[in-house]
Amino acid sequence: MTNRVSYTLESTLESVNQVEQKASEVAARAGLAEDEQYQVAMAVREAAVNAVLHGNAYDPRKRFMVAYETTSDALVITITDQGKGLDPGSLPDCLAPENLMKGSGRGIFLIRAFMDEVKIRNTNPGTEITLIKHTGRSAAKAKEETQ
Repeated sequence: MTNRVSYTLESTLESVNQVEQKASEVAARAGLAEDEQYQVAMAVREAAVNAVLHGNAYDPRKRFMVAYETTSDALVITITDQGKGLDPGSLPDCLAPENLMKGSGRGIFLIRAFMDEVKIRNTNPGTEITLIKHTGRSAAKAKEETQ
C-alpha cells in the first residue's frame, strides 16, 4: 500500500521547520527506529534549507514543494525548488583539506550519510532531490548486503 501527501510552501525558515517536523512524524509512522527518524528529519531539514536558501534564495515569489510517500518497503521524500538548478557534479568535496574549516557546504554530504539513496535532478528551472530510506524487509536486506 502506498500513501502520498504533498505540500507547497513559502521559502522561509518557518516552512523548513514545518517540513522537518512532518518528516519526523512520517518516519515514525513508517516504523523507523528513533535514530532513523532523527536521520530522516535532519536530511529533510538540510534539503529544505538548500531549497529555500540556495535554490529559491529566500525569494518570496518562489515556493518549494515537498512530497512524503510511504510504500511497503521505503519512505520516499522529494523536495523541489524553483531556483536556477544545481549540478551535483559541481559540489565541492567537503572533506578536502581546503574545505574542512568552511562553515557551509556539508548539507548534501550529510543527506547522503543519513539516507539509503539520494537522487538529485535539475528540473530546469529548479532542483529536485529525492531522499529514500528503506523500511521493513528492504532495510534488512540492504543491511545484509553491506555486511
